[in-house]
Amino acid sequence: MPKKDDTYTVTLQKAHIEWGTHRHTNTRELIYGEGYIQIPSEYATKFNIYMSNKKGANIEYKCTSSDGTLTDVTLKASGSQGQDNLYAKQFQGSGNLKTIGSWYSKIKAKVGDKIKVTFTSSTSIYVEKL
Repeated sequence: MPKKDDTYTVTLQKAHIEWGTHRHTNTRELIYGEGYIQIPSEYATKFNIYMSNKKGANIEYKCTSSDGTLTDVTLKASGSQGQDNLYAKQFQGSGNLKTIGSWYSKIKAKVGDKIKVTFTSSTSIYVEKL
């Protein structure tokens, strides 16, 4: 489980900002406005950030953003990576895949921008554009 003050920084790529439209498959219709925050494999394993395949793992995190747009919004650790596909690869809105996309739009995020994720507890994160 993550600990208070664990942190990582990611560089935004097009797929993070345009998740619903920048796709390499046609498994579903294009959906504008979706986005996610990447969890690099190194940090998923270091901080034990699991997805739902890990029995008993916490997959929901309360998220607050530095600009105030997100306040105790529930994000879900999802996607899979790692040897047993147990580690999460992204944070996404729980029940609303546009949660992060809307935040990216509000802060005018673009490819190459840096997003810092800081754990304020084992189940909450603070996000900011650097």
